[in-house]
Amino acid sequence: MSISTIQLDRAIGVVLASAAGDALGSQYEFGPSLPDDFEPQFGTGSFGHGVGEWTDDTSMAIPILNALADGQELLDPGTQAWIVGTWIDWARTAKDVGSQTRAVFAGIGAPVTADAALQSARALHEQFGRSGGNGSLMRTGPLALGYLERSPAKLVEAAGAIARLTHWEDDNADACTLWCLAIRHAILTGELDMRAQVAELPAERRARWMALIDEALSPGAHPRDFREQNGWVVRAFQGALAAVAGAESLTDALYRAVRGGHDTDTVAAIAGSLAGAVFGGSAAPLAWQRRVHGWPGYRASDLARKAVLAVRGGRPDSEGWPTAEQQPTYPRSDFLAQHPHDAGVWIGSLAALDRLPTEVDAVVSLCRVGTAQVPTACESVQVWLIDEDGKNPNLDFVLEEAAAVIATLRAEGRTVFLHCAEGRSRTAAIATLYGARHRGVEFERAWWDVASALPGFAPQQFLRDSVRRLAMP
Repeated sequence: MSISTIQLDRAIGVVLASAAGDALGSQYEFGPSLPDDFEPQFGTGSFGHGVGEWTDDTSMAIPILNALADGQELLDPGTQAWIVGTWIDWARTAKDVGSQTRAVFAGIGAPVTADAALQSARALHEQFGRSGGNGSLMRTGPLALGYLERSPAKLVEAAGAIARLTHWEDDNADACTLWCLAIRHAILTGELDMRAQVAELPAERRARWMALIDEALSPGAHPRDFREQNGWVVRAFQGALAAVAGAESLTDALYRAVRGGHDTDTVAAIAGSLAGAVFGGSAAPLAWQRRVHGWPGYRASDLARKAVLAVRGGRPDSEGWPTAEQQPTYPRSDFLAQHPHDAGVWIGSLAALDRLPTEVDAVVSLCRVGTAQVPTACESVQVWLIDEDGKNPNLDFVLEEAAAVIATLRAEGRTVFLHCAEGRSRTAAIATLYGARHRGVEFERAWWDVASALPGFAPQQFLRDSVRRLAMP
């Protein structure tokens, strides 16, 4: 199997949208259900998380993501021990850790092993007769990225094994199995299909889960219908599924999840992982991507790079992406010019990053960039835009977002450099759309003024058509 760029976009969406949902829901945690016209915003979390900062939901997913990005095998006891050990180290200074998870950690002792974690999780379950908190499901999104080109049976095995490291109850293994399989299916096909995944569960538990899924997928179902006890993995599963199934976009899915109330960050994180697989990472607003951050010092671009490596089994491509410090430049396409309608915006090619004017303090990249290619003094906004027709499932949204983020940066007093690989096609398209939509320039004039400024002006026809349509009144 060869993973396409669209599928890779969806894989990035799994991690990116989950983190965004987590951060978005943080300030509404333990609160009431919210009306359909309420638009959630990033804010200070209930446990003191900063604006745009993810909580324990995403923090516990990071070691799973990192293990896959390093090419590790999740079914290996050594890898599982490393994950648990990383969780324990993180928990020592974390703002919030689930009570069940913290209790399991306390029972592990030294040395940290997968068997010790399983024994602690099982002992806690037997002590209380249950261990069905939603803490395993909230972190499970990245797991599927390592199994896109492997058999679903291996994914089922891994999902259950990672869930039981802290949550012994069968409901956790089943919920994580179904969620991971649905994410895998959505990445590969772009379709939401939870019912088909039930066949992978033990036969004696299929009927119950099918009924639970049918309830979440019933006409008009909303996450608020499952607000009561959504700290329980089953209700969190149903609420998140209802959020995605009733959504028209990625943003809509996360808003619906938060509006459900109570355990908002967790339900939105769970919903985000599946919604990201359906709609793609390119469907995440750039305003969100600029703000999302968290332990261990990651931002949206770090999550995207890790997701790509997880899909690729830890291996970069032939040009070293996404781990190389520099991506190849094209000496004959070394373009740098001022935007014809805004002296605070520069436009050009990837090669021009080496000679930016000193006043530039924000870079909007429409192509792949190396980890150290954007000057450290500049904010880096990375846009997923493929310069091939048919490779951008969220094309209009991405074009509008790219032009809008330039306007936002300018309103913040920033000087912006907009570029793609050669400064010919994508840069031309977004620079034109920015002039038409945000500088009040008539489309034809904007088009030809940008063409005069860029020596290599040669936008692809599909970009010409889209920009023309989006720029016209």
